[in-house]
Amino acid sequence: MLSASRYLLGVAEIGVLVSLAWLGASAVRSRLLPAFSGAPAHLATAVLALALLIWVAELLGTVDLFRPVPYLLAMGLVGLATWTLLPRQASGWGVLRPPGGCGGQGPGPASAVSLRPEQRAGPEGHPTPATGPAGRGVDVATLVALAIAAAAMLHFAADVRPKLTTGMTGFDSTWYHGPFAAGFFQTGNTFDLHFIAPQFLAWFYPANSELFHAIGMVAFGRDILSPLLNLGWFIGCLFAVWCIGRPFGVAPVSLALGAIALSIPALADQAGEARNDIVGIFFLLAAAAIAVSAWAARPDGDRGLPTGALIVTGLAAGLAAGTKLNFLLPGAVLVIGLAAIAPQGARWRALTAAAVAALAGGGYWYLRNLLQTGNPLPWVRDLGPISLPAPEQALGGREGHSVLGYLTDGSVWSDWFLPGLHGGLGLLWPLLAGLALAGLLLCLGRGASPLLRVLGVAGLAAALAWLVAPTSASGPPGMPRGFESGLRYLAPALVLGLALLPAAPSLRDRLRRWASLGPHRGWSAPARALTAIGTVLIVLAVGAGYPVQRHYLESRYSDPRFTTPGLDAAFRWARSLSGARIATTSTRQYPLFGTDLSNRVRFVGLERPHGGFAAPTTCRAWRRALNAGDYDYVVASRDRIDSGKPAYPPAAAWAEGPAATVVFRKPPTAAFRLTGPLSPRLCP
Repeated sequence: MLSASRYLLGVAEIGVLVSLAWLGASAVRSRLLPAFSGAPAHLATAVLALALLIWVAELLGTVDLFRPVPYLLAMGLVGLATWTLLPRQASGWGVLRPPGGCGGQGPGPASAVSLRPEQRAGPEGHPTPATGPAGRGVDVATLVALAIAAAAMLHFAADVRPKLTTGMTGFDSTWYHGPFAAGFFQTGNTFDLHFIAPQFLAWFYPANSELFHAIGMVAFGRDILSPLLNLGWFIGCLFAVWCIGRPFGVAPVSLALGAIALSIPALADQAGEARNDIVGIFFLLAAAAIAVSAWAARPDGDRGLPTGALIVTGLAAGLAAGTKLNFLLPGAVLVIGLAAIAPQGARWRALTAAAVAALAGGGYWYLRNLLQTGNPLPWVRDLGPISLPAPEQALGGREGHSVLGYLTDGSVWSDWFLPGLHGGLGLLWPLLAGLALAGLLLCLGRGASPLLRVLGVAGLAAALAWLVAPTSASGPPGMPRGFESGLRYLAPALVLGLALLPAAPSLRDRLRRWASLGPHRGWSAPARALTAIGTVLIVLAVGAGYPVQRHYLESRYSDPRFTTPGLDAAFRWARSLSGARIATTSTRQYPLFGTDLSNRVRFVGLERPHGGFAAPTTCRAWRRALNAGDYDYVVASRDRIDSGKPAYPPAAAWAEGPAATVVFRKPPTAAFRLTGPLSPRLCP
């Protein structure tokens, strides 16, 4: 547990980091998006602040300096310098103008026009005078939407609560999310490949989400923020779907539908875990919200988005792609689509602005892969007739299959897909999926603005990414056991489709009339009142956080029951170790890092060309690899107990010898304390 002073020091560090990032981001936002105010301005500032936190961490991590003091100093330099040196007046930087004679509208910044509260979006997303009485009261539809959103948030928070006792127990959290974050924290390095169990070449995955967990570890020296982070991302998603509907006067409906989509069972495993699907969804929704807000703020007759909006939208799309691979396709579609709807003669400039920003948001991890292996996507070995550098090894893990490959297989539909859709999307999954698809398709229909068409195509691209993903229906042939879990890859399309549905031209006017909706009926509290409320909430959160973190650190993995009896015993044993070097053959590794995250844990493997990493297949090779790591302990284990297989893996026998003392044995796990190197010549 943390002492009161150490806890408050961590709180102060997080507060300073966030404040500095927000300070710098506010200056950048006011420069790029001077027309923005209210909710869209806060959302855009949040995206820029998150990007600043990531960029500084990546820059320092490339040279092994991602550590508390350098990180604080660098964030201070960036945040204060940006705020001090960057002018915060609109001066045309946010304007995208074609060369003379190509549709320009004359001088003056297009982005200087804002969507005022007494305006609502017209048929093409432009502001038009609002009709009906102005008022400061909150309409019934807004109250209902806020109630639905609050219920969704409380449901998500209820699923977080158990993890504050058990620790993160999800397979992916203990397999690679947690180890990546702990590896960044321990080494201060983000550029080297952090090898884990040789499945799916996971060490090449983009890691924006894991970097945020590492920032929390840097501040507190523990992972006390990790079970809570996804609750923050969930709230951010709710805020983003509100902003998507806001320019069209249908924010409450977008919020309600988005909250329902975010509450599907397939996303339940995000709560209290380090899963990153909810993180990518937030950035995709933020990109859409910033784009529609900027589109609505343009003067009549303008085409395309101003440069500032292209930059921030592209940045959000890139941050999504830098979080998870399945956001690469919708992110690329969004960037290309924004360029396609730019004025003729300015499309290359638009593409450059959006693409460079997207690369800044997520390109770091793909550049790392390129420099480490010669291939930014090492899973792709052939590009037509061109052979690309890639590790010569099987992906491992569950056998890969896509939903597309089973589309015409009736038995798979009846035995797996239909039950999986019911389990992953809920009882009303046909209605949910149908409405989401309708939302995306209606954005392509008659009367839709060019931007809505781009967002509709991006949502369909997110669905296509799920359809063709090799893990969307993983499992033995004809038995896609991973289908239900893989529905989380479909969730981005579902959430975006439902958030856009009320904005469809054929629906939004009817919805506004039916529910008396419109920005003119919104309520705004005085800034001083909001500041006071926010301050009180922060003080309460900090005060409540101290006993919560004590309970969490005392209980974390103290009585694990989420895997095999042997691994549970290993996780319970390792929580009290500190500064130990632990070798393992288990895919699940994170609990072995210990309560203070000081244990150095590594899968016993052999590095291969082009970033490959594989488990040794012989005793001699395994012992050589083990000796090279100079480990204190070795945990030899299977991931599961399979009938018909030996109780322990071969490595348990390979570890036996004069220099290895048994710590415990419990199928399928054997732990040894090493007192010296194991001789390959004495292999059993």
